Amino acid sequence: MVEFMHNGNRFSTESEILELVRVIPQLREAVQIEHISKGYSLDHKFKIAVPGQGNVLLRIFPYRDIDSKQKEVHVLEALKQMGVLCSTPLGIGRMDENNGYMILNYLEGEDASEVLPSMSEQQQHSIGLQAGGELKRIHRLPVEKRPESWYIRKSKKHRRYADQYKACPVVMERDQPIMNFIEDHLAWMKERPDGFQHDDFHPANLVVNKGELAGVIDFNRADQGDPVHEFLKLGLFATEVSTPYSIGQIQGYFGGCEPDEGFWNMYSLYMAMALVSSVVWIQNVKPEETDQMMMKIEQVREDHDDFRRLIPKWYTVYR
Repeated sequence: MVEFMHNGNRFSTESEILELVRVIPQLREAVQIEHISKGYSLDHKFKIAVPGQGNVLLRIFPYRDIDSKQKEVHVLEALKQMGVLCSTPLGIGRMDENNGYMILNYLEGEDASEVLPSMSEQQQHSIGLQAGGELKRIHRLPVEKRPESWYIRKSKKHRRYADQYKACPVVMERDQPIMNFIEDHLAWMKERPDGFQHDDFHPANLVVNKGELAGVIDFNRADQGDPVHEFLKLGLFATEVSTPYSIGQIQGYFGGCEPDEGFWNMYSLYMAMALVSSVVWIQNVKPEETDQMMMKIEQVREDHDDFRRLIPKWYTVYR
C-alpha cells in the first residue's frame, strides 16, 4: 500500500492507515481507504468511503504547507461559485504535530489521459472542447496585481533556467536555434495579460465520466501569468495522448473558433522556453525519466521545425 509516518510511528497497511485517519472528525465513520499513487505531488492522497458522504479525497501534507493549502481551498471555493467543474473543499486542518489534511469531494470518473485513447476521435475532440471552455472559466478568477509584470517575472525565470541548463550533463542537440528564437522574441511578453493559472492543465488532471468532462483536479500548483502559457502542456504531454483532444482544447477556449496569430506567437515562445526548463527539471526531480523527457522534447522540436514554424504540425497536418 503505502508507508506513512505519524508521531514517529510507521503505518503501512490499509487497516492501520484507515484507523489513523479516523482521528479527523469528518472521517470518523470511514469504512474503506485506497491509496492514490499517481502524479508528482508529495502529498499522500487517499480515496475514502464514508457512509452518508460517499467517496471523499483526503490529502495529507506537511503542516508547514498549511498556508498554501488554505489558499488552494479558497481558490476552489471561489471557482465552484463561478460554476467551474472542480472539487468542493470539505475540510482542512491539523492532523498531528507534523501533518495537515485537506478533504475534498471525490470526482467520480476516469483519468482523461487513460480513457481518451479508447474514445472515438469525435469524442476526444468533444472532451477537448469542454476542457477548453472550463479553462476559460478558470482564467476569469480575479487575482491581485503583482509588483512586477509578467514579462519581468517570466524573463527572470527563463534566465535562471537557461543558466542551469548550461550546466546540465544532458542537453538538446543543436539547441542554439531554440535559444536564439527565445532571445529574439522575449519582448513579445510585454503588456501580456497577467491572470490566474491552473498551471498544470493537461489530460492527467482531468476526470471524464460517461463520455463527458466531470472536472478539473490538482490546483495545488496554481499561479499567475499569461493565459496562453497554460497551453504549453499540450505540446509536451497532451498530443501524445490525443491530438483531437488537444485541438479541441484550443478551439474550446476560443468559443469554437480558431485562435489568432498572437496566440500562436506566444504559444511558440512559451513552448520553446518549456523545452529549456524541462531539461533542467527532469534531471533535478526525476532523472530516471530523462530519456522519456528528451523524446518528448525532440517531438516538439520536430512539430515546430526548431521554431521556424509557429503553428505546430500536429495542429495543421492532423486535420
